[in-house]
Amino acid sequence: MSNKLIKGTALLTGAAFISKFLGMVYVIPFNELVGAQGGELYYYAYNPYTILIAISTVGIPLAVSKMVSKYNSLGYYDVGFKIFRLSSILMLITGMIAFLILFFGSEWLATKYAYDTEHGSTVADLKLVLQMISFSLIIIPAMSVVRGFFQGYHMMEPTAISQVVEQIIRIVFVLSGAFVVVKILDKGIVSAVGVATFAAFLGALASVAVLFYYWVKKKREMHENVVTQQKSIYISNKDLIFELLSYAGPFVIVGIATPLYQAVDSFTFNKAMALGGFGELTTISLATINMYGHKLIMIPVTIAIGLSMAIIPGLTESFTQHNTKKLEKEINQSLQIVLFFVIPAVVGLSVLSYEAYGALFGMNQLDVSGNLLMWYAPVALLFALFTVSAAILQGINEQRFALVSLSAGFIVKLSLNSMLIQQFAGKGSIFGTALAVGTAVVLNLWWIKRSIIFSYKQTAKRTLFVIIFSGMMALAIVVMKSIFGLFLPYETSRFAAAVMLTIGVGVGGIVYLVLAYKSTLMEHVLGTMNIMNRFRRKKRAN
Repeated sequence: MSNKLIKGTALLTGAAFISKFLGMVYVIPFNELVGAQGGELYYYAYNPYTILIAISTVGIPLAVSKMVSKYNSLGYYDVGFKIFRLSSILMLITGMIAFLILFFGSEWLATKYAYDTEHGSTVADLKLVLQMISFSLIIIPAMSVVRGFFQGYHMMEPTAISQVVEQIIRIVFVLSGAFVVVKILDKGIVSAVGVATFAAFLGALASVAVLFYYWVKKKREMHENVVTQQKSIYISNKDLIFELLSYAGPFVIVGIATPLYQAVDSFTFNKAMALGGFGELTTISLATINMYGHKLIMIPVTIAIGLSMAIIPGLTESFTQHNTKKLEKEINQSLQIVLFFVIPAVVGLSVLSYEAYGALFGMNQLDVSGNLLMWYAPVALLFALFTVSAAILQGINEQRFALVSLSAGFIVKLSLNSMLIQQFAGKGSIFGTALAVGTAVVLNLWWIKRSIIFSYKQTAKRTLFVIIFSGMMALAIVVMKSIFGLFLPYETSRFAAAVMLTIGVGVGGIVYLVLAYKSTLMEHVLGTMNIMNRFRRKKRAN
């Protein structure tokens, strides 16, 4: 069983990383094709879509897998198939409702998004891309149930392969479709983004094809369990649906956090920028913050969350067994892993913001986009801490408080966003998000401390070292930029910016890791003492 678990975890983690990496890389050529205007339109289409997908599907695959696994372990294999049928019907209904809401509500949404059409997108443009992306909502919720059902049988390969195939097909159609529309048909950016958003539907179809292949391959094996089962139990449809939703609910809260904050921008950004006298900066600012720049800041978040979340199942077990000492150690370690990786990453991205944005997305209006990325990078730390702290709340059976903290953060964002944008232009939106997510993080950490009488003293001490080492890393990068700036025009040349970015990341990474290693901070945070000792012994032996 342990080998199966390790293999399954590796498959799902690898698939998630590949999908995230591809999702970041493809926006570079996409930006070349459609620019800031296309990025703005793409964001407006994907934000309500992401929220509806999150509400419809987040947590459902996990909930189905947990329930199927639970009843299979009790020998009630027929209940697992009943769960599959019920959840499939439920997701088909919610998917169709979500599609109808977005398709027929597209014009209403477009009128709310479009305020200053002189500098932003028109209602007709926004309506088109919203309608084009809505079709994928018909398929994706039900598809997620199939993935969860396979996972309940400890078959992780169908989920992993289908995720990667879905992303690859989507990206191929996004880029090829946009290229054909813009470069060959010469139909303009709006049509290109419309085709690109429809690619989500085509990617979902490809994923369904992969899952159908595995279903045909594995169906007989799974049905044999039902035929040979020795006992049976009756559970009503109502009770099964209630159990399904109770499992899925807490994950929906975490899943909609980021798109919910971005939704506030969708309704307030254009109007606030116009009222503040920054209308000409609306398109580039919105595209930087919520499309291209957001892709960049989520890279360290994804890596850190992947590392820390591996500890969460053990945390749940420790809490259940009332093992306080082990519980405190695991909470401290999960927080410290996030801080150890994300703080230097966001510091480095802030220092290299102009070079990163220029190298990846071009030098056009870099004075605006580079500056916004510099301010936005630190918010990645808050996103990571919110997700991990919400996971810890789930581990200690306090998941309902995540709704309280998310609501508080949302109220902060909604209350302050317009005022901050009118005062600080695009940076105001970043400040609003930082205050909102920061509020949610503080509340989560406070509730964890209150619920289990937890101390953050050890985490605070090690975080101080991380901050000091990150500061020294930033100083090293600044010195390197000053030296190479004497002969490398990285402020005006995209190629030079890419070279400077590579050098800066390399030098900064080496400085930080050497300091963390020599100080033994790395060993204490990652728990790699035995690995380090073996490495030192091998060195001495050689």
